Amino acid sequence: MVKSTHHRLLIICSLILAGEAIFSLPFHITRFFRPTVLEVFGFSNANLGDVFAVYGVTAMLAYFPGGAIADRFAGRSLLALSLIATAAGGLYMATVPGIIGMSILFGYWGVTTILLFWAALIRSTREWGGELSQGRAFGLLDGGRGLLAAGLASIAVVIFAATVPNDINFTDPIARRAALVSVIYFYCVITFAVGILIWFLLPDRPNKSLAAPGQYVSNIRGVLRDHIVWAQAAIVIVAYCAYKGLDNYALYAVEVLGMSEVEAAQFTATSAYIRPVAAVVAGILADRLSASRITGGLFIVLAASFGYLAIAAPVGGADGILFANIFISFAGVYGLRGVYFALLAEAKIAPSVTGTAVGLISLVGYTPDIFFASIGGRLLDNAPGLSGHQHYFIFLGSIMLLGLVAVAVLIRLGKRRDVSKVSRVRT
Repeated sequence: MVKSTHHRLLIICSLILAGEAIFSLPFHITRFFRPTVLEVFGFSNANLGDVFAVYGVTAMLAYFPGGAIADRFAGRSLLALSLIATAAGGLYMATVPGIIGMSILFGYWGVTTILLFWAALIRSTREWGGELSQGRAFGLLDGGRGLLAAGLASIAVVIFAATVPNDINFTDPIARRAALVSVIYFYCVITFAVGILIWFLLPDRPNKSLAAPGQYVSNIRGVLRDHIVWAQAAIVIVAYCAYKGLDNYALYAVEVLGMSEVEAAQFTATSAYIRPVAAVVAGILADRLSASRITGGLFIVLAASFGYLAIAAPVGGADGILFANIFISFAGVYGLRGVYFALLAEAKIAPSVTGTAVGLISLVGYTPDIFFASIGGRLLDNAPGLSGHQHYFIFLGSIMLLGLVAVAVLIRLGKRRDVSKVSRVRT
């Protein structure tokens, strides 16, 4: 029993390491060091948004075939290869390429982080959770990923701050570039090392529920016809928009809250420690109540929080309320990430088509990678300063209300499915 417990712990820890390291190069650097990235690469917010749009397009093309691959092959080789290939791309990023080079790089990352990786990660996590602990499984996955992200970001901030003075606004551009490149190399090493660890930590055996080659077409047809899968995809779209919205917080801290670039990086890195707590708590509540109820409740919280930030300004005594809403929005977003794939079990999607279902849900659900940063960047560029950020939060709050509609649809479809099954049993 002890050996079995240790084995399960080893597997979930391996999945956590892989699940966050793979996205550290494409996303951590621009999230925690966004103002510096804009300066060093010479990008506007719109430029950076367009780079992410390229990532979104290639990722979108990779999600669905990646799901079919995950239903056919065991995860160890898929995850390890993806991590090592992603780390190799970081070496090119460290040369500080222009807009075309960065677009090509992010297009490449759209493939390396998704095609052989994403559905395999979600499928492995669902299998680890079993029948009764889906919320806990996905809560631990995202909570652990959040703890790892926060820890890595904190180390990266130390590396960054040690290279430049605290007030980077008056630093030589060469020093600023050297500091950012040091951070990029740090994430390259971490990503590569986790790829090697995964090769040794994950078991090398195919799962019993892996699909046979002849099942591909029938699995795809069944998933495409399942309305509840499409409803879950809509929920993921909204939740992922909220998550993408966090990428703006470092810039908000500099332009609105008056922090330096180092202070802003420290602020966002510290906020990331909310993620493990929020994701695990949301996962536990999802197992006790239901993933759909927790998801709907979090959309309500986020709509209110973003709504406040859309009208708030950092003036005097209001600062405490403003900061509270910032941290509430972090908690709400991270809670959503901990539960929305637990809906797979609540929707009674067959384990044998998990990868294919995840492929479709992700294909639709992560389309914000294509459009969100471009729209958000233009909102910020068109109204510099506080007004642009307020428009940004209005945009986010409106999207959260659409999430409530998607949850209501999913719950209604789930009830219809249950009634239909009962009717078939009686007949």
